[in-house]
Parts: sequence; C-alpha cells; structure tokens
Amino acid sequence: MSLLAACEETSVYRPAPKAPAPKLVPVESEMLATYYSQVQADLLARGLLRTDGGGPDTPFTPDMLARNFEQIAFYDEYVLDAGLERASATPGQLRRWEGPVRVSLEFGPSVTESKRATDRETVAAYIPRLARVTGHPVRQTNGSGNFHILVMGSEDRAALEKRLDTLLPNASAQTRALFTNAPRSIYCFVVAQASGTEPNVYTSAVALIRAEHPDLLRKSCLHEEIAQGLGLTNDSPRARPSIFNDDEEFALLTTHDEMLLSMLYDPRLASGMNAEDARPVLYPLAREQTGQGF
Repeated sequence: MSLLAACEETSVYRPAPKAPAPKLVPVESEMLATYYSQVQADLLARGLLRTDGGGPDTPFTPDMLARNFEQIAFYDEYVLDAGLERASATPGQLRRWEGPVRVSLEFGPSVTESKRATDRETVAAYIPRLARVTGHPVRQTNGSGNFHILVMGSEDRAALEKRLDTLLPNASAQTRALFTNAPRSIYCFVVAQASGTEPNVYTSAVALIRAEHPDLLRKSCLHEEIAQGLGLTNDSPRARPSIFNDDEEFALLTTHDEMLLSMLYDPRLASGMNAEDARPVLYPLAREQTGQGF
C-alpha cells in the first residue's frame, strides 16, 4: 500500500513587518542655519561680536588709525575676480566711489518675511550713517541700484544664478562659484567693480549675505560688506576696535571704522593715489579724526 504524504499549506494572514521610518536628512539650509547659530552662540560666549563700538579698553592713537587705514585701504584681501585666492602683500592704489552710491536690498524666495523686515530695518538705519561719515552721496533705493545686496540662502541658488547673469555677466568661473557654492567658513562677501577707463573708481558692487545666519551675524555681515564695498577692501589683525579684523571681536561698525570711512572720502585723498603719496596726508587726517589737531 502506498501511503501518500501530503503537505497541506494552511493560509494564515500575517501582516508584513513595518519598514523602519526613513531618517529625515536635514536640507542644506537647515544644516547651515544650525551651524551658524552655534557659531554665533560660541562667539558671544567668548565675549566677541561686541556691539558697543569700542570703549576705554580699546584705545587707539592717531598713528594707529593712520597705520590701520593704510593696511585696510591700500591692500586687498583677495585677488580681484579670482575667487578666494589671497592677494599678495603689495600695496595698491586707493579705490572708492566718485559717483552716487544707490544701495538696493534683494531677497531670495526662501527668506522669511520676518528676516526681510529685520534686514530692511538694519539697512535703513545704516545707510544714512554711512552717508554722514563719508560725506558722500550714499542712499538706499527700491529701484535701480548700483550696490546690490543679495540676502539669499542655499535654497535660492536658481534665483541667485539668474541675478548673477544680470549683475556680473563677465565674472570669472571662480567668482560665480564663490557666490553659488562658497565654503561655510565664508559668512558673507562683496565684489566691487570699477569701470574699464578708471580702474580705481568703483561703479558697481554686489554683496552676498547668507540668509541662514541668525540676526546678529546677518547684521554684522551687512555692516561689514557695505562698508568694504565703499573702498575699505582689506582686514588687518592690528585694527582695533574694528570690524575690519577677522577676529570677530566687533559685530558692528565702530567709531574707529567711521573715522576710516571719513578719511577714505576726504577730498585731500584721490582715487588712484598710492600709499607712499598718501602717507603725508594720512597722519594729519588721523590727528583731525581723533581730535588731536596738528
């Protein structure tokens, strides 16, 4: 007798095990916002990003002011239109604006209305101050400007690329890459341009401010880049109290920096002047600025 062993499959419903929930990877802008918030908190914890403009603990003499002016106005931090290539330690010529400066403020689509309002307030208060200390026509405009401040985040690359096509159509690949893919160690920057016939006279500028910054870092960037775009192109580790110093001790334009700007636009100096020719003028100017006369 043949016994047939049959295996009967019993159908029992068993729900499929749930797949683990995918880990959400923060988008680049969120990661940058977190990073810069930590940077700001660390700087503040160390007593940096001061907003007092200097005080009894930061004295400076007329000679120090003149020396700082020479380092900041006659030297460049980076080679023009070469990205982040460091400039040589060779003095150049004085550069500044001769025509009116019309500052426009633009925002990327990702920038919230609250940030826009804060930045508009900052710029509206800052521009008249710059006009006063320089004696030069500097004003804010809602129309066609020649000093463009772009507050944009990493999510705004498409909008930024489009604006660069208009604002910097002849920029090198290195400069475009700096705008669209700057390392996070670069908080903000400005590119000022001169006309072809007068290479030491600025006629336009474009500044990029990262939208991911918390309020104080963003305000600090606005203060520094607008002032640098007026002609104070370098930083100096010896300048104090000053925003033209990479130590981040001061967040906002100081009294010392106002004096630098006033000297830059003094009619006794001229666009294209070299440091050697300017030096006999700088020291009397510095004494005047500090109230010590001749």
